Amino acid sequence: MKIFDTKKPEDNTRENTQEIQKDEDIIARVEERHRSTEGMGKFLHHPVQMLTEKPINILILTIPIAIIVFMIGLIIQVSKLGVFLALTTTGIDDYFLLAVLIATIPLAILDLKDSTRMRNLNITLPNFFRDVAGMNESGMTLPNAIHVVADGEYGTLTQYIKKLDAEMSWNIPFVDAIYQFGERIGTPLAQRSVDLIAKASRAGGDVSEVLRAAANDSYEFVNLETERRNNMLIYVIIVLVSYLVFLFVIAVMTGTFLDTMAEAGEAVTQSGGSGTGFGAAIDMEFYRRLFLHASVIQGFFSGLVAGQMGEGRAVAGLKYSVVMVIIGWVAFRLFI
Repeated sequence: MKIFDTKKPEDNTRENTQEIQKDEDIIARVEERHRSTEGMGKFLHHPVQMLTEKPINILILTIPIAIIVFMIGLIIQVSKLGVFLALTTTGIDDYFLLAVLIATIPLAILDLKDSTRMRNLNITLPNFFRDVAGMNESGMTLPNAIHVVADGEYGTLTQYIKKLDAEMSWNIPFVDAIYQFGERIGTPLAQRSVDLIAKASRAGGDVSEVLRAAANDSYEFVNLETERRNNMLIYVIIVLVSYLVFLFVIAVMTGTFLDTMAEAGEAVTQSGGSGTGFGAAIDMEFYRRLFLHASVIQGFFSGLVAGQMGEGRAVAGLKYSVVMVIIGWVAFRLFI
């Protein structure tokens, strides 16, 4: 007996239309989700996460604030003193320095926090790989080995290991899970080690041997990085001490030589001299402002050099730059 489709053509058309509408709704939601996790959409939906995801992102907020603060200070100075005096007095320097600190201090703090996190992750990563390799060699499967290791204490890395264990308990393939593990950690060392492990696992090799090799490679990388930092520490200290010596020389020269010459020139002028000799034309405020500019510039860029020498990144030296700039400003405002 033949069974005939009793649905009318319009019913089939209606169902097809509903299915298409569902598909379009799903695609629209996916696109909306994608927009909320990328670019300006991510900034609007998750501003704090966007600004702190990478240290450099904080400049999106701090640079406009710094410009606004400087413009407000400039307007205040111009309204009080006029354009010429506002640009030739130290008041505008204070607002400019404040704007620079507003732009750089958050970046320096976030970069220090991020570099500390990455260093802690790199230090504990070899122990994790070595423990998983030992468990796997003892006869455990990789999911079971990771599950056992996830109960251990690996500092900052522990939360990432627990996430990896959860993903593998959901039957996510090991290669996919380990790649996601490396992406979440985000350090170059983790991504390189994960790529090695995943490729060896796909090739059908002994995963425990690869894990042990990755652990040894990570351990050597951490040792070399630590040795480099310790060896370059003396040069960082030299940069900091040389800046303090620079300030001391300026303080001595300003407090003795220039002050003495200015007093001598003033005495010559008051006694009826021509006032054309050296010392009579010395403007101490001009020289103090000039030396302030020199100390701030030297302190800022010396900090960047110290970061490049000590950690291989100029941005890592912003913490030194901020400290030296503040020391220079306080020295000129209170002592020089």
